[in-house]
Order: sequence, then C-alpha cells, then structure tokens
Amino acid sequence: MTFLSKVNTMNQIKEKLYLCSGLLAGFCILLITLLLLAQIVGRLFGFIVPSAEDFAGYALAASTFLGLAYTFREGGHIRVTLVIQRFSPVSRKWQEGVILGLSLALISYLSYSCAYMVYESYVYDEVSYGYIPVPLWIPQIPVAVGVIALNLAVLDALISLLKGKTPSYSEHESALELEEI
Repeated sequence: MTFLSKVNTMNQIKEKLYLCSGLLAGFCILLITLLLLAQIVGRLFGFIVPSAEDFAGYALAASTFLGLAYTFREGGHIRVTLVIQRFSPVSRKWQEGVILGLSLALISYLSYSCAYMVYESYVYDEVSYGYIPVPLWIPQIPVAVGVIALNLAVLDALISLLKGKTPSYSEHESALELEEI
C-alpha cells in the first residue's frame, strides 16, 4: 500500500466519521420526536412513558455534540466574515490559521475534559436521579465523541490551511453564499 493510498483511505475514514456523526445527530432528533409523541399519546390513553424527559434531554445533548463536526465540515457554523472579507488573501489565511489554532487548543482541552468526565462517571458509578436510574457515562459518551470528532475536523482544517489548500468549511461557505443570492 503506497503512501498516497493510505492518505486517501484516511480521508475516506474522516469523511465517513463526519457523515456518521451527522446522521447520528439526526437520529437523536428523531428519537426526541418519538419520545415526545409517545408521551402525548400515552397521556391520551392514561399511561406514562417513564423518564421520557430524561431520555429526551440525553438525546438533545447527543444531537448537539454529535452534529458539531459535520456542521463545521459543511460550513454551517456561524462565522463573522464582515471584517475578514476586507483582508487580503494572504492576511486572511494567516488570520484563519491563528483562529483555527486557538480553536484547536480550546477544543482539545474540551475533548480531554469530556473524556475525563465520562471516565469519572464510570469509575464512581454515577447514575441519574430520574424514574429510571441510568449510569451517567452512557449518555455522556456521545458528548465526548462529538467533541473529539469536532477536534479532528478543526485539526483537519488547520492542516489543509497550512498545506495551502482551502479548508472544507470555506468551500461549503462559498456554496452557501451563492445559494442565498
């Protein structure tokens, strides 16, 4: 296996990770809808869905964090481009590199903190206080995975920028701007 084929394989794995993360986020939103629907129907027929609010909250947190990497990759995060549009292409790339570097540092710390939170919840056997006690490390895993995937996406964008390529979020942002016109 040549070096270029290994790089292409890694790129395919990254793209599948981002897509899978986005699909799981969408599934969690569907799960929230189904839980709320079950709760509404249950009230009509006189039964309750135990801990539906808790599970909907877990799914909300999972959908939020699992969707971060996919949304970043697709250029969907809000970015203030009013000022940086006025920069020359060289200074804009420098500014993008600084921002991506700072973002990478902050998200790396957040990734570590989330992973450590999952570890501590597992070690100390923390459970939820709801009607159905759930070990807290289970709903915390998607949060940590989502932040780690975002960390990888930001690192990927920074490496692309340092190589002189356009980061994927910029490519998709340009396409989104054209759709609005």
